[in-house]
Parts: sequence; C-alpha cells; structure tokens
Amino acid sequence: MKERIVLAYSGGLDTSVAIGWIGEATGAEVIAVAVDVGQGGESLETVRDRALGCGAVEAYVADARDEFANEYCMPTLQTGALYQNHYPLISAISRPVIVKHLVTAAKQFGATTVAHGCTGKGNDQVRFEVGIQTIGPELKCIAPVRDLALTRDKAIEYAEKNDLPIETTKNNPFSIDQNVWGRAVETGYLEDIWNAPTKDVYSYTDSPEFPPAPDEVTISFRQGIPVAIDGVAVTPLEAIEQMNRRAGAQGIGRIDIVEDRLVGIKSREIYEAPGPMALMEAHKHLENITLEREQARFKATVSQRWSELVYDGQWFSPLKRSLDTFVADTQRHVNGDIRMVMHGGRAVVEGRRSETGLYRFDLATYDTGDTFDQSSARGFIDIFGLSAKVATERDERVAEGK
Repeated sequence: MKERIVLAYSGGLDTSVAIGWIGEATGAEVIAVAVDVGQGGESLETVRDRALGCGAVEAYVADARDEFANEYCMPTLQTGALYQNHYPLISAISRPVIVKHLVTAAKQFGATTVAHGCTGKGNDQVRFEVGIQTIGPELKCIAPVRDLALTRDKAIEYAEKNDLPIETTKNNPFSIDQNVWGRAVETGYLEDIWNAPTKDVYSYTDSPEFPPAPDEVTISFRQGIPVAIDGVAVTPLEAIEQMNRRAGAQGIGRIDIVEDRLVGIKSREIYEAPGPMALMEAHKHLENITLEREQARFKATVSQRWSELVYDGQWFSPLKRSLDTFVADTQRHVNGDIRMVMHGGRAVVEGRRSETGLYRFDLATYDTGDTFDQSSARGFIDIFGLSAKVATERDERVAEGK
C-alpha cells in the first residue's frame, strides 16, 4: 500500500492544489481533512466532494462547532485570555481542535504524515506541528507552501492546467481566517501600518458610526460559562452565535493591532470578535463580584501566561494544563447575571447580581445598615504601613550619617 498523508483541507485554492501537488512530489496518497469550526461558507459535503474531485483518495469531514465552542472557546472566555491585552486568540484556539481531528484521521486511515497549508513565517505552522508532535508523536509533518515551493502563482497555474473544481483569482488582497470565535484579516495594503482599514475589511461587524437603537441584554453565567441570554437557555455555541449577531450589529469587537508573532516579527492584524468581546466584558464584571481579591490579582497573571502559551502553539503543554486547573477552580462561584447595553461599538455593563458573589451591601454602604467596624481601620493602617515606615526611617539615618 502507498504511503498516506492527511492534509488539513479548507476547500480553498491553496489546499485544493496541495492535494495533487503533494501526490506528485511525494508519490503518496492524500486524505483531505476538513473541520467545521463555524467558519461559514460552504457545507461540509460540498467541501468533501471538492476534495475528492481534486484527487484526494479519502475525505474526512467533521462538524466540530459544538466541540470548538465547549472545549476551546469557553476555556478562553473563563480565562479572560487576550494576547497582548487585545487579541482573543481567534485562530490560535482553532488550531488545536483541527490538530486533534488530523491525528484522529491519520490513525483511522493509516497515514504516516500530516500536511498543512501554512507558510514559513507565520504562527500557525508552529501551532499545527507542535500540536501534532505532542499528541501524535509518531507522525511526520510537511507544509507544501513552505517545504514544496507551492506559491500562489503556481497554485493558480496548477489549478487551471489540471481543470480543478475550484475558483482561481488574484483579486482578493487579504489573507482571511475565520471561525465562530472571530475573524482575522491581514496582508494587502494593511501591511502599511499607516493605512487605516477600509469598510471592505469587515464582515462580522457593522460600522459603529451608524448604529441601530441601543440593545440591552442580560447574560446569565454558571461557573463562568454563559447558560442563558435574556432568560432563554443557550448552549455555548448558541451564546457565541447570538452575541456575534447582536454585538456585531453595534460594531463591537473591532481590533486593529501590531502584534508580536512567535517567529520574531511584528505583524499588523485586523480582528473582528463581536460576540467574544461582549461576553468577555460581561464575564469580567461578574468575576469582579465573585472572585476574592488576591485570587483575582493572581488570575490576571495566569491569564496573560495562558494567552502567551496558546498563542505560541502550546495548547497541549503541561503548563497550560496546570493553568487550566487553576482557572477552573476560580470559576466555581462565577455564577449570576450581567445586564449590559450595547451601542455604537461599546458594551457597557449596567447591572450585576449573583447569589455566590462577595459584594455585601451592609459592608459597602455609607448609609443606615452599615455593619463595617470603622474603629478597626486605624490599627490596620499602622500595621499595613509599618514596613515602609521602618525603611524610610532607616534611609533617613543613613543619609544623616548616623
């Protein structure tokens, strides 16, 4: 039997051409693996038929939308993960679920190698290959664009020459990756970081300059996961999809940053994540009333490190797994409702309630009913500032030569 290679297949030009390109370069049979993580567009069956039409000997297709929402998006929400305080890891969290299905398909069809369509200067090559070598260490990896000289011009020429069932065009100036958690856009005129993005960059969000009427929404959480919107029960996937529509209509979740790529270069990226950014804002405000102070302070550090690990392709690493345990523990009491108003690009929290919260009216109020013992404050202040006071006295003695 011929050697078999599984290919992460999107249904687009590059990966469609890669099927035959890999076969000719290696002599192996190619199995196309398509994973639906909410990217929209064509049905999995259409993608499957195209893969077979382009020469794949098998096509493995998986509807992973709920899996992605439950096992990848929700931990990101619970962690409050924003790489460099801005990017909600749109592409980074989709790669491990795709990796999982690539390894499953490789075992199912007896493949020895996994192929992906990444270039040699991006983050995704690392995310795919580190993930594969972690959970499928017996598998080899190749990248046709990086390793087999498959450029876009050659891809178009190959597709036309072989009459592949795929549209070929040089017109789209952008590189786009999207899923239910958001949309990432780069290249083209955006590479000049002085250029402002034009309206054709955006798809998930409407312009915040001309918003519809304000949209008030109540989001209910249980252990840090949204379980109802406006009193109607939702799954994680439904929560993301509904908030994508509603927050997107208000222009929420547009992000324009120059970020530090793993390979050492800075890259200008445009992101759209209307649902995730609105959900993260609600989740953050609920944590403010349910997490103990020191726990919350340390979680900020964990969130930053977690974001860096996931961005760098370390989803399956031991440290990431350990941090997951900490985050899960912090979410035990993140239960309650957040009322927010979305309008003109902003999601503003206006109400909070939780039966497991730490906010106590009798301690916070300055009016009748105050139970806080103010007489204990003076001694607390004396002790709290004692070490700094002693250090200052020492510095003064040294300065005076005593």
